[in-house]
Amino acid sequence: MKKGNVFRVEKEDSVRVITFDVPGKNMNTWTQEAIDGFYDLLSELESDLDARGVIFISGKPGNFHAGADLNLLTRMKERSEAEKALAVFHTAFKRLSSLPCPTLAAIDGHCLGGGLEFALACSARIARESEKTLLGLPECTLGIFPGSGGTQRLPRLIGLKAVELILKGEVLPAAKAYELGMIDRLVPEEGDLLREAKRFLEEIISGREKLLRKDHDFSQIDQVAEMARKEILKTTRGREIPGPMLALKSMQEGLKGSLEQGLEVEKNNFIEVILSNQAKGSIHTFFLKTMSDKPANMMSKGFEPKPINKVCILGFGTMGRGIAIDILRRTQARVIAKDVPQALEKGKEFVNQILDGLAEKGKLKEPREEIVKHLDLTSEYTDDFSDADLVLEAVIEDAKVKAKVYEDLSNVVRDDCILATNTSSIPLGTLAKHVKGTERFAGLHFFSPVWLMQLVEIVKGEATASNTVDNLLHFSSLIRKRPIICKDNPGFVVNAVLFPYFMDALHFLEKGNPIEKVDEAFTQFGMPVGPIKLIDEVGIDISYQVIAGRGLEQDTLKNVVRAGRFGLKKSGKGFYLKDGRVDPEVLPLIAVKQKREMSAVEMQIKVLEDMVRVGKDLLDRGVVEDPRMIDIGLIWGAGFPPDRGGPMKWADLVGLSRKLFGKTFYPDE
Repeated sequence: MKKGNVFRVEKEDSVRVITFDVPGKNMNTWTQEAIDGFYDLLSELESDLDARGVIFISGKPGNFHAGADLNLLTRMKERSEAEKALAVFHTAFKRLSSLPCPTLAAIDGHCLGGGLEFALACSARIARESEKTLLGLPECTLGIFPGSGGTQRLPRLIGLKAVELILKGEVLPAAKAYELGMIDRLVPEEGDLLREAKRFLEEIISGREKLLRKDHDFSQIDQVAEMARKEILKTTRGREIPGPMLALKSMQEGLKGSLEQGLEVEKNNFIEVILSNQAKGSIHTFFLKTMSDKPANMMSKGFEPKPINKVCILGFGTMGRGIAIDILRRTQARVIAKDVPQALEKGKEFVNQILDGLAEKGKLKEPREEIVKHLDLTSEYTDDFSDADLVLEAVIEDAKVKAKVYEDLSNVVRDDCILATNTSSIPLGTLAKHVKGTERFAGLHFFSPVWLMQLVEIVKGEATASNTVDNLLHFSSLIRKRPIICKDNPGFVVNAVLFPYFMDALHFLEKGNPIEKVDEAFTQFGMPVGPIKLIDEVGIDISYQVIAGRGLEQDTLKNVVRAGRFGLKKSGKGFYLKDGRVDPEVLPLIAVKQKREMSAVEMQIKVLEDMVRVGKDLLDRGVVEDPRMIDIGLIWGAGFPPDRGGPMKWADLVGLSRKLFGKTFYPDE
């Protein structure tokens, strides 16, 4: 039978060397072509009476097998469809493990997920010891779990240590995997993997290598599972996300019986997970991450970025300092920070403090002393500005102040120097009037604290050139930020879509719903902080100014601000006390109107609906061209729960998009 283009069999006396290589792919995955070819291969091996041993090796250097094709999983809608798909893998791996001769997986490079489950179904494993060789079952980090035998075969191979590895989705280097017993033999990086695999297989066939497997004791699985469950809930802030919870259930129940019984338990639980919206949301987030991990993928085809050797930062307050920290620790560029002398001194002290903290966590490649040598401070426009490649403006949010800055700046920088503003509230068009060469001017909106937040919004003004956007994408890549691109718009993307989160929450308060109940509704949904608590932390006066700046009335915030309560961190008084309880003194300031008690789900749906309406408006007006820009922005800029895939994807998954607009934002829903 034909094995397609994936599997190639070479017969060397009584040993079969099978090289697999999925055509047209950078990595081997279980595509439909690969699955069909594997079944044909198994049929051939089952009837090959002369075979005394089989070696599986990848035809892709540095990649053994990356597992399932996630696109196949996301398309599953019905239980019968999922059962059929899963049975394909379980049957295949059972047939592999039941072959009458020993099988050996020769691993070079990534061996992950369904690729490791494939290797676990073999009699033994040998691996090249190199930095590219990584083994693990990372599915729980994708909102699913190992569903092709991983929750049963790995614990039976290495014991209860597998529970933590699976739940955390840990990926291990070859040496650690060997130490734990996942691998039976290591080959030095410069060694010949295939030659050593043949030698190892001959030892197995001859009986010189017994492959003695320890019979692990799982009598403590209930206690281990209870401890693991508490750790999961701690990580998810009390939310029972299907992937890790059902992974744990599969191990707790499945390891009490035979392998065959355990595989049935795993299969049933996996079907429940893969059909869940949270699994589909998590996989969507994984695709968003993959896309935005490499900003170069978003650049114009054939674009060659300009070198960024010198960056000037105007304003050395909170944002300017944060931006400087990321440039200093990620690049070799020289950084010139301009501000008044007192701000510069405080800023440098702050930068040193943060860099020392990052050094303690092992997040700096060079000593702090070496890094800060690239930082210079000035209170004047020096000659350094004349050859700057990029100027980032982060001065006070005052249009008149910024206008003066750009008028002065335009006279001291080169014509091809890129100018970017970190403004969060002033329209780019307002500032562009004061810039010479508006084609090189754009917004580069960071999120605070800059050195912790991954997101950056690249904002195009009316005259912004495409090469300016491309160069800012390149810069984002240098400082390891996750960029989204949008046109000029009040609040850009993240703050615009997030605006209803705050406005609706205040409206709920004015309907008589308790502060803690409103916040709890959204932490239950998966947001890191409830909306009222977030207003308190950011600064109640700032939130009020933003709302008033839009010409809107908000009586509760007006009352709270007039009472001198600007937020716990800012004035010592806000909505909450230091111990986390609601401050009873703030309650009379809430402008309660027509009372209406709302459930957590009602509040969640109302906010999601309003956020999605804003998102659709951004798409309709061309502020963003792709719903992924919105979902990336809200996940990495506002903490929208990754297992929900962003507001636009979640609206598709729960049917809200069709209900509101008669269609979905993503074509696969």
